[in-house]
Amino acid sequence: MKKYLLAGLLVWLPMAVTVWVLHAVLGLMDGVFGWILSTSQAVLPGGAHGPIDALREVPFLGLLVVVVLLLLTGVFATNIAGQWALRQGSRVLHRIPIVKSIYSSVKQVSDTLFSSNGNAFREAVLVQYPRAGAWTIAFITGRPGGEVASRLSGEHVSLYVPTTPNPTSGFFLMVPRSEVITLRMSVDEALKYIISMGVVAPPPSASLPAMPPLPPGGLAPPAPIESPAPEVERNLAG
Repeated sequence: MKKYLLAGLLVWLPMAVTVWVLHAVLGLMDGVFGWILSTSQAVLPGGAHGPIDALREVPFLGLLVVVVLLLLTGVFATNIAGQWALRQGSRVLHRIPIVKSIYSSVKQVSDTLFSSNGNAFREAVLVQYPRAGAWTIAFITGRPGGEVASRLSGEHVSLYVPTTPNPTSGFFLMVPRSEVITLRMSVDEALKYIISMGVVAPPPSASLPAMPPLPPGGLAPPAPIESPAPEVERNLAG
């Protein structure tokens, strides 16, 4: 009985979570679009209320409007006139106190994560964390810069170590490039591996040779701590 219940749960749980997430997203979009329609009714004359009420009855209209708006914005942003207008708007936002701090931070993060020229989340690696000998999957987000880079000797990389099963939170590390191991799995496969807590392992690639086994102590095991000299022990005891 328990086996059948667990089997049924494994079938329905992913579907239920997927439907719940999609319903929440669609509800949010419809709520925003409904607020826009209500605001339009308050501003426009009474003759326009009929068509606006008719728009409320169209199913998934909020999702359709968002998709069309994103497509039109993308077309506008990829031509010369649109790029010039966006640059001018960005300059105006960067001159407004408080707004410039929020806008610039969000823009830097979004450009890093979603730009096709960025390096964020383009490579999955293995790194020893939180101690030597314990390995976890991380994603390279770039290289240290500014004062931080000047304080570090040698080549370092910036890593994002996500938590399990929620990868939206995690830890930011800066480690030597020689202490990370590049993985052949894709970023999507690595995320699935992390979210499933290691249950959904990516399939091995038959076209690639097997990786050599890792040393027992990791890439760079810590040096053993030497015991203090006898006279130092006597001083500490005194």
